[in-house]
Amino acid sequence: MVRPPISRLLQQASTFPLCLATGILLILSLPACAPTTPAPPPLFIPPAPPTVPSEHSAPMHLATVTANASTPSPTLSPNAPADTPSPTPTPSECINDLRYIDDLTFEDGTIVTPGQEIDKQWLVQNNGTCDWEEGYRLALIGGEPLGAPEEVALYPARAGAQAVLRIPFIAPSIAGRYLSAWQAFDPNGTPFGDTVYLDITVAP
Repeated sequence: MVRPPISRLLQQASTFPLCLATGILLILSLPACAPTTPAPPPLFIPPAPPTVPSEHSAPMHLATVTANASTPSPTLSPNAPADTPSPTPTPSECINDLRYIDDLTFEDGTIVTPGQEIDKQWLVQNNGTCDWEEGYRLALIGGEPLGAPEEVALYPARAGAQAVLRIPFIAPSIAGRYLSAWQAFDPNGTPFGDTVYLDITVAP
């Protein structure tokens, strides 16, 4: 084997430290020359889940507003009155009354003879609102009948009109004072008005 010349070895020996130093620098400079690492993306924080109301929480009611079309309000018309028959007016009850006015014949205390015929007449007024018609009568209510029937028809008279009541009597045969009292009655037997009298004295 042929050995290299000493000059070449020395040259190689002199350049070895330089190459070694250069290699070290290259190794140290590798990180600086490495490509830049991209920055990591920003951390994504998911939104908090919606809070579920507990069973004790008051429920939330959402009011729903519905737009309704404007409709006219119905017009209320008054109900037509039903054709009901009018009640037949009933006449109100009238009032009976008789007012004594005067003695037309044989005034009270007149002296008569025994057995004398007496045509007694009274002037009265129908002072009520009822007409004296059929069924009205004049009846004896006290004293002596003195020959007259105990009941006679009452003279017909309109309400408010005057009437003459007339009853024929016969004087008793015995002297003394005699009284005969008479009362008006309606068809129902109800008495009304003033009482009329025959008041005479029979001479001895």
